[in-house]
Amino acid sequence: MTESMAYDVAHLLAGGMVLVSFMLLYQDRMSALLNMFALHAAVLSMSVAWQAYVQDAPALYITASIALGLKAVLIPGALRRIVRRLQIHREVELVVGIGVTMLVGVGLVALSIVLMLEVTADVDPLGRQDLAFALAVILLGMLMMVTRRNAVSQVIGFMSLENGLILAATGARGMPLVVEISIAFSVLIAFFVIGLFLFRIRERFDTVDLGALHESRGDLQ
Repeated sequence: MTESMAYDVAHLLAGGMVLVSFMLLYQDRMSALLNMFALHAAVLSMSVAWQAYVQDAPALYITASIALGLKAVLIPGALRRIVRRLQIHREVELVVGIGVTMLVGVGLVALSIVLMLEVTADVDPLGRQDLAFALAVILLGMLMMVTRRNAVSQVIGFMSLENGLILAATGARGMPLVVEISIAFSVLIAFFVIGLFLFRIRERFDTVDLGALHESRGDLQ
């Protein structure tokens, strides 16, 4: 395989993650949001596996497997169960309209590309452009967290942000496997803690809408 083709496939997969990040921002139904997050993790898994092949780094195949099993299968399935158990509204509550959010997202992607191509001039072309895509995924995850009112959708935004961090680490010639496994288990533990936290919020306030929780805090005062 030629070096040019290896770059093209890597950039296609990294760009695919940016595209799915926009699809996450566009969703206004909880079920569709969970499906898009599973797709986001699946594309991450393919991107990491490709990097493992291109870099001849077998350890990254383990990272790809963790991303596929944990984030594309286990966590979306558990979140669906939480949504059913808590009887969360099927619509995703938005702080601002989807149109405005998408426009801001486009601006963040442009900023990521300009910034990373400027500060990584000495990095190899494969890692340089993948880092730009990874920063875009991270910023879009942050945007999702601040433009959603429902706690579950904010958790998904946080985990999509973490997907961007993994993409950045693998694109920059990877990081030690022990660090990757540690991050994966940390995310898993955090997910279960968040799940228990959501159950407690639901039992106490009968909602997971952050706006309603803020109003409840004012009433308690």
